[in-house]
Amino acid sequence: MILVDTSVWIDFLKGENSSERQILHKLIEDEEEISITGIILAEILQGIREDKKFHITRNYLLEFPIYEPNGIVTYIDAARIYRECRKSGKTIRSTIDCIIAAICLENDLFILHKDRDYDIIQECIGLKVFKVFDKKTPQANGQAFNQSCISC
Repeated sequence: MILVDTSVWIDFLKGENSSERQILHKLIEDEEEISITGIILAEILQGIREDKKFHITRNYLLEFPIYEPNGIVTYIDAARIYRECRKSGKTIRSTIDCIIAAICLENDLFILHKDRDYDIIQECIGLKVFKVFDKKTPQANGQAFNQSCISC
């Protein structure tokens, strides 16, 4: 399962021409297993100004599985992630990114993103990142993306 971060959804919804948006489009088109978190849902929806677009986007996103924090454990894990990265001399800019990373770790999810914080978290604690290495070859932790199967 791939959790798609807010940064990629924003590109997707705006029609930006990013590699990550193209990958998300392909994943949706191929009916691959993608998901979001409640936090990601809130981040996306809070940026929509028009009521009609808000309702359409909300209804669309609610069709995907939504992962939630596992109680207080997730927040403690998020703090641990932040601290481990800081011990390595790297500072994560967003507590929310640490919470989303903790949710991914708890649920064994890959994350598709456009946010350098997740690359730092990957380096520090082994977050499973679904990366786009070039315009044609999406990869998950070094494995080439198989167009017919995403289980990496």
